[in-house]
Amino acid sequence: MSVGEEIRAEQATPQQSLATSAARNLATTTKSVPQMQEISSRWLLRTLPWVDVQGGTYRVNRRLSYSVGDGRVTFVKTGDRVQVIPAELGELPALRDFEEQDVLTELASRCEQREFEAGETLASFGSRTDAVFLLAHGRVEKIGTGPYGDDSVLGVLADGAYFGEQALTDPEAIWEYTARAATHCTVLVLPGDQVAQVAERAEPLAAHLRQLRSLPQQRTNKYGEAPIDLSAGHVGEAVLPGTYVDYEASPREYELSVAQTVLRIHSRVADLYNQPMNQTEHQLRLTVEALKERQEHELINNREFGLLNNCEYDQRLQPHAGVPGPDDMDELLSRRRGSKLFLAHPRAIAAFGRECSRRGIYPESVEIAGNRLPAWRGVPIYPCNKIPVTEARTSSILCMRTGEEDQGVIGLRQSGIPDEIEPSLSVRFMGISEQAIISYLVTTYYSAAVLVPDALGVLENVEIGRWQ
Repeated sequence: MSVGEEIRAEQATPQQSLATSAARNLATTTKSVPQMQEISSRWLLRTLPWVDVQGGTYRVNRRLSYSVGDGRVTFVKTGDRVQVIPAELGELPALRDFEEQDVLTELASRCEQREFEAGETLASFGSRTDAVFLLAHGRVEKIGTGPYGDDSVLGVLADGAYFGEQALTDPEAIWEYTARAATHCTVLVLPGDQVAQVAERAEPLAAHLRQLRSLPQQRTNKYGEAPIDLSAGHVGEAVLPGTYVDYEASPREYELSVAQTVLRIHSRVADLYNQPMNQTEHQLRLTVEALKERQEHELINNREFGLLNNCEYDQRLQPHAGVPGPDDMDELLSRRRGSKLFLAHPRAIAAFGRECSRRGIYPESVEIAGNRLPAWRGVPIYPCNKIPVTEARTSSILCMRTGEEDQGVIGLRQSGIPDEIEPSLSVRFMGISEQAIISYLVTTYYSAAVLVPDALGVLENVEIGRWQ
């Protein structure tokens, strides 16, 4: 029998029971609650200690510090030509607070662009420091002499860094290390004699440099803070030094930021389509989830209070081999006491795992709130997909000490606001429009503060796309 004959035979057979397509009209469909792909683990919000702020502002009082001019320099690239933004020269310690834009523009125009290949030497130990190097792109290793006479990497510099700034203030300064290119580098070089020529014609610059050279060297501890004079180990009736603790005259204040939206629901939807699931409840639930995702993103990336932008430059490290390795994580840990957590993009965690496997190292894991998380030296590594990944497939790994009592990183919020459903998160009824649309104002207030600089460190420019 052919296929056509079989179909005709089936059609000729009378139906003996109710078809499933018709039966479904009388059945109750089992439904899930609305799902949302944007929801993440949000470990930062869960692990950060939150401090209630009254008046919407938190002031961080610190001991007086004299450290200045430790920022990074920004460049403009046109084709293969790189130029430094004149105002960015103010990041150099010798030019901090110098505001003559015409003079800064002249200095910027005298910078010479040079290219160095991996392994080339930019400056040699013991030679005279006669130029300032502005690193536009690439990695430079600072090479010193180890305790047994061998070469030792003292540090790694990357995009935006500078070195040799002593050439502007001390003509007799010498290089205390050798600067060697670890990758192809694009560098702008500002010779000291060019600065001297500009100073001869620009009296404001000459006066600024003369004043800087005449200032006495500030006495500080290794953290750049004003010292507290003490005496120890003395015997008899020695004269004890007098001292006091000086504070910053203008301490930083963190104002609470806000994330808001207006949720609109038609009254017909709220009235007629509210079973078996409450439409208003689930609309609010998903809106609150989106606000919390934005809140964590802002805590990481906000230009004013985001952790990536508020890490001091002396707490920023560069990976020695590009990929995040155990040595880099150890260096990151060594920069602070009592580190409580690492925070990294999942792809950066995977890159670290690959590097550990390549070396035959298998980090332990820890259990946090019923979840098994990777750890290094007992410090858990939390995933956070809000940490950006660049087009060059690089990312950052954060390490922090948390808590107000430990002078760490804290989250800021204000509890007790009107119509609060969670601390510092409110849902406020705004009324019903003439189109019968119900409106709710959903608001959350938040910020973050780094109480002392060494509470937060960042391993920058880690390569996450290199496969061994």
